[in-house]
Parts: sequence; C-alpha cells; structure tokens
Amino acid sequence: MKILFTASECVPFVKTGGLADVVGALAPVLAKQGHDVRVILPLYGSIPEKYTQQMTHVCDFEVQLGWRRQYCGIEMLKQDGVIWYFMDNKYYFGRPYIYGLGGDEYERFGFFCRGALNALPMLDFQPDVIHAHDWQSGMIPALLKIQYAHLPFFANMKTMYTIHNLQYQGIFGIREVQDVLGLGDSLWTDDKLECYGCANFMKAALVYADVITTVSPSYSEEIQTAYYGERLDGLLRARKESVHGILNGIDMVDYDPAIDNRIAKTYTFETLEGKAVCKADLQAKLGLEVNPDIPVIGMVGRLSNQKGLDLVDYIMGDLMQKKVQLVVLGMGESRYVNLFSWAEGEYKGKVAARFTMDHALAHQIYAGCDMFLMPSQFEPCGLSQLIALRYGTVPIVRETGGLRDTVLSYNEYTDEGNGFSFFNYNAHDMLNTIQRAIDFYNDRKDVWQKLQQRGMTGDYSWTNSAGKYLAMYEALCADVKKEEAPVAAAEEAPVKKTRTRKVKAEGEAEVKPARKPRAKKVAEVKEEAAEAPVKKTRTRKAKAEEAPAETAEAPVKKPRAPRKKKAEEPKAE
Repeated sequence: MKILFTASECVPFVKTGGLADVVGALAPVLAKQGHDVRVILPLYGSIPEKYTQQMTHVCDFEVQLGWRRQYCGIEMLKQDGVIWYFMDNKYYFGRPYIYGLGGDEYERFGFFCRGALNALPMLDFQPDVIHAHDWQSGMIPALLKIQYAHLPFFANMKTMYTIHNLQYQGIFGIREVQDVLGLGDSLWTDDKLECYGCANFMKAALVYADVITTVSPSYSEEIQTAYYGERLDGLLRARKESVHGILNGIDMVDYDPAIDNRIAKTYTFETLEGKAVCKADLQAKLGLEVNPDIPVIGMVGRLSNQKGLDLVDYIMGDLMQKKVQLVVLGMGESRYVNLFSWAEGEYKGKVAARFTMDHALAHQIYAGCDMFLMPSQFEPCGLSQLIALRYGTVPIVRETGGLRDTVLSYNEYTDEGNGFSFFNYNAHDMLNTIQRAIDFYNDRKDVWQKLQQRGMTGDYSWTNSAGKYLAMYEALCADVKKEEAPVAAAEEAPVKKTRTRKVKAEGEAEVKPARKPRAKKVAEVKEEAAEAPVKKTRTRKAKAEEAPAETAEAPVKKPRAPRKKKAEEPKAE
C-alpha cells in the first residue's frame, strides 16, 4: 500500500510537540511492514545540518498562490525505510521560527498544502491514502476534493485527517485565504469552509476528509461535546460515523531504561536499584536535598492552562507543606514561568524548574522521579504518562482523554491499576490524590514496587496502533474498489447499446427498401405509383383492422353493447 504523510513537524528533524513524535514513529513502523510510506514536511532553517547534507534535490516547480507564483523545491532523504520529502522555500520556511510569529501563517501553510499535491505527479508517486495531520495540513483534503479530484491522477486518492489538538484550528480571514488558494465564493458557507465568519483550516479537513481520527478513543468522544468541542462539536457529531480514536504509542527503543545512555544508571523492572541511583543523581544535579526517602514529583511539558497548571498554582503552598520535592521542565506562558521561578526561590531545596527544551534532562527526570503529575484540563492523548510508566515512575493524572485510556487508578481491594487519578477539575481533588500516592509510597512499599513493575512491563509500542491505522487505510481502499465496480459496468454498457442499435438498424433496412422507390426518380414511374398505393393501403388496412379489433373487444367487455343494437335498428328501417 502507498501512504503519504503530510505534517508540519517530525522527529528527528524538527519538533515542538507530540505531533512530531507521532509522525516520526508511525511512519517507520508501517514501512517495516512492507508498505511504501513517504512523508512530506517543510524544509525549515532549523533542521540540523547533519540531515540537510544528506538530502538530494529531486525536482522544483512553481506554485500558484493567487497572483503569486512561488518557487517550490523538493529535497529527499531516505531513512528507517521511509522516504522523507522536504519542501524548500526560503521565504516561507527559512525563518528563525516554526510557527506563529508572522501574520502570514495562512499563506505559509496554504503554500505547503498546494505544493504537496502539486509535487505528487512530479515525484511519480500516486498514494492510495494521504494522511494529513493537524491544521497545517488541513486544506489538503479540501483542495483534493474541490480542485484536483477531477484529474485522473488524483481521482482515486483517499484522505485521512488526524486531530492532535482541537484547540489549534488555523483560523484566518476568508478573503486572505480565498486570495491565496483560489477558492470560490460558493464554498464559503457554513456547511463547507466558512466557520463563524472566518476561514478554518481544520474545519476544511473535517468536512472533506474521508475519515477522521483522533489520538485516543476517549478524546474522540469528548470532542463531540460542547465542553471539549471548541465550537466544532456539531460538525463532529454530524460526522460521528467517520470519527475514530486510535491511541498513540511511544518509541520503545528510545525510551528504554535498560539501554538509555542519558541516565545515570540503566535498570529494568527486575533491577530497580538503578532507579534509586538515577534519583540521587537528579537531586544533586538540580540542587535538591539528596534524600531517598523524599518522593520526587516530576512534570515535563508545555507550561499552559491546558496542562492544569492553574490547579498547581492554587495548591502550591499546601503541596510544599508536605514532605515532597517538585521538578519542572518546560516552556510556555509567562504566568507559569513566574510561578515556578518564585517557587524555586521560596522553597529552596524542594523545587527545581528549568525553562528550556532539554531532551537529555527530560530522560533524567523520567528516570529519577518517583511520581509524574499530569492534571490536564484536557489531553488528546499525552505521551509523557506513557514514558513515565515505561521508566517506572508512577503517574498521577486527571481522568480525561488519553490519560483516562492509559492510566487506571489503583484499587486496593481488587489490586488493579497502574497509577493514581482524579475526575473533577478541582485543585483539592488533585491534592488529595497526591497525598494518597505519597501514603502508598511511604507505607506500602510492596504495592509501590508492584505499580512500578506493571508500568515498566506494559506495551506502549506503535505496533497495535499501526495495525489499527492500517486497517482503516485498507477500508478506504476497499471503498475505492467498490466505486470502480460501477465504472467498469458503465464501460460495458455502451457495448450492449451498440448491439441494440444494430438490430434496430437491420429492421429498418428491411422496411426502407420498400419505401425508397417512392423517393427515387426512375424511368418506370407508373410501376412505382402502382406499388406505392398498395403499400399504403396495406399499412392503412393493417391499422384499420387493428382498430376494429380493439373496438370489437371493447363492446364485449362493456355493458353498453345492448344499447348499440337498439340504436342501429331504427337506422336499418
């Protein structure tokens, strides 16, 4: 099967969030199963030189964006069984940032969407399925259906669109997007591209994609409600039969404490002594009190309201009254940068915060912490809790989205569960759950070790998820075959019609020779005149004979027959 991924970021080339992890992990897994998988993404200036030096130039062409014609080059790199294409345009992608700082994001990623479709014939690659990710690729399903599907090369291509975070939709002015992509006025209605008076890249994908997926089953249900739906819940409910949730996985090799060279000491679920060494190393490195009896709570991710940090802000003082330590790594909103900067100074030796993107330090936090806190307001899937489980760090989460699908709160009566969770978005519910985890850590070491081992032995790989994606790809291709069957029947239909016409033509040929002499001028006009009346008479007689026959049958059936006889007798007299 031929599959094309379109995304705005992908590990190991460029990453700002979980989207990059998903694309970078899923594509190689599908390729190992024997499928032709290719990925196209922008050639950002921030892509490391060690990758750009390995790229080869494949082709270049111009992309029409309204009145503008922009250069588009395609560079190629083969790695992990996948062909990676990079779309080159220095004006759009050679900037010192990935997203958001310019006012022309609609033009940058409108160019990306159109360029990806225009590149396919140049690359001589005709995918069965185009799998678009997040709003930056959202216009691809719409453009394909509206402007490309009538072309034979694109006619049978199917599209899948994956929502990684419904909150980020790509909302811009209608006139600007219309100018760039050449989409007519008739398309800007509420059932197509218009969304509350604006152009919405994500809505375009939700309307025109053949199938829609999210990154966890629970999130696929939540976004169909008003609370989580971000004003698109009505559309998602209308398309609920096409909306599916497939849980993300993680790279089980990169995140493996048994072979991870970034941590102080490797360990397995059978040799957890190495985790104690990692904890001591982390405490010393970050300036915390080195004490194996104090539980360390870790947080890694974007510093924003979505991650539930307002709950942490509300109970920070109460939390610091407990015998715990808190480690935070991430970048984001200034409110939370200020919060953790203040807490680090206020509670010296108990709080450590680093506002950067440090992949090695993230591994060390996963390995060195005892607990991992994720009180998200909403969470499409979440990878941090999966990584924490992999490293034997017990997660404390709010039951939402992918967190609810992956973390089961420990039940001391049935001895089931792999972490701790709370349901209501409430700061003190979170604090009580943290206290429950601390109690088990201090007083029930046997249960705590069991939770660690359960987490480390779980299967969080992409194998199961890739199988589900592949099944959906095959279902889309099966729909194409069903659509081709009527076309094949339609191609045979003219043959049958031709035979019917031939028969009719032969019948007419037998009648016409008898009528043709009336039109021709020949010497024996008298003979023609004699023959013509005979034919006419025969025709009229035939018609006349048929008429009485019908009339004769009618009186027999109708009760008026006796009245006709009475009317005829006076005439006879």
